[in-house]
Amino acid sequence: MPENLGCVLVAVDGSEESMNALNWALDNVKLRPDGSLVTIHVQSPPSIAVGLNPGSIPFGGPSDVEVPAFTAAIEAHQRRITDAIITHAMKICADKNAEVKTQILIGDPKEKICESVEELHADLLVMGCRSFGPIKRMFLGSKLEVQ
Repeated sequence: MPENLGCVLVAVDGSEESMNALNWALDNVKLRPDGSLVTIHVQSPPSIAVGLNPGSIPFGGPSDVEVPAFTAAIEAHQRRITDAIITHAMKICADKNAEVKTQILIGDPKEKICESVEELHADLLVMGCRSFGPIKRMFLGSKLEVQ
């Protein structure tokens, strides 16, 4: 692994695979003295949560009415999940005495991660892998290709 990396971005989503990727990065990546390791978590946009209003549930009421309390509860739940993920990632970093920056973004993960790589001029992006077998890959496809 080159020792001249200035910025390494590690995407975490709470899965075991993403936390293993963070561990791998902490154990194997060598940064320049002025380099930084950044963990990023992308939270689902509120518009997805808003689309799941009680009106769409049978007998829940008219489907065109949004329930503000329901929307607020979903957003609060998303924040709690994000906090738990970041807390877990920071504990992994603290256990290895690593200084890490954190970014929390809202939106489509593939778009936001790519935007962050460009904005931070990241030299390396580290992500976990779900390890689809050949049958699942055939039906679901593989979005990641090593280049």
